[in-house]
Amino acid sequence: MAYLRRTAWAGAASLLMAATLATSLSAQKNKDKDQKDSADPKPKISLKAQPVIAMAPARVVLTAELTGGANDYEEFYCTAVEWEWGDGTKSESASDCAPYEAGKSEIKRRFTVEHVFRTGVYRVMFHLKRRDKMVGNATVQIQVRPGLRDGL
Repeated sequence: MAYLRRTAWAGAASLLMAATLATSLSAQKNKDKDQKDSADPKPKISLKAQPVIAMAPARVVLTAELTGGANDYEEFYCTAVEWEWGDGTKSESASDCAPYEAGKSEIKRRFTVEHVFRTGVYRVMFHLKRRDKMVGNATVQIQVRPGLRDGL
């Protein structure tokens, strides 16, 4: 009987060790992945629309955001911003900046605009440009349904 208890405890201890080892390996993989992601100096660009489905005429707020990466990522410093509205029109803006200084210059991380859309489906594109070269972009789709003014 004592032999059976000892064997059961040994089995339970083995399972506990295996579970601890698996959890430890999984945590290490996640840590390695996080370190790899944080080691990438290039920020990621996302574009969100609010709302993405609306009734015409729709006033939509679009927000492009740069996440992660280095705050002084040179390629994204002092960029021009171009919005393609998905209806054949574009808007572009640029600003004057001080010369780039590594470790000192900071990139802009949030760009927000408002645009009015009529009935249709639109693929809005956000572009970051440096000189005449596109250095980053993101897209979002917006659907605008006919409103009361459109005869419905």
